[in-house]
Amino acid sequence: MSRRDRASLAGLAALLAGSGILHRAKAEAYQRIVPAPLLRWRSEIVAVSGAAETGCALLPLLPRTRRVGAYASAMLFVAVFPANIQMALDGGSAGAGLPSDNSALAWLRLPLQVPLVWWALSLRHSPHPRRPSAGD
Repeated sequence: MSRRDRASLAGLAALLAGSGILHRAKAEAYQRIVPAPLLRWRSEIVAVSGAAETGCALLPLLPRTRRVGAYASAMLFVAVFPANIQMALDGGSAGAGLPSDNSALAWLRLPLQVPLVWWALSLRHSPHPRRPSAGD
């Protein structure tokens, strides 16, 4: 695995792990952007999505689970997109601080989901780390 592949893998893992931690530490901020039809389950949705982000951070790090982790991460980025739309429709997340409370940034964030999905999918074919051969 190249240095670039390792850096990409570490970057995605850090992004997802950080978000997973924030889901627990700042749950109320995430509960504010749960789409209206799901408000009844907002606590559960935030808890599950935070756990999913933590799992998606770990799965690609292991060669055996990298492929499933890459696909799971991509699906997670698609699954949370409605919350990002809700945040944009609400004009940001009031009281959350910059950049989350900014309407323009909330709208500009939406197209960023596409490169995130691509980033996750780009890791599905990352080669396994080179195993030493008997002659090494």
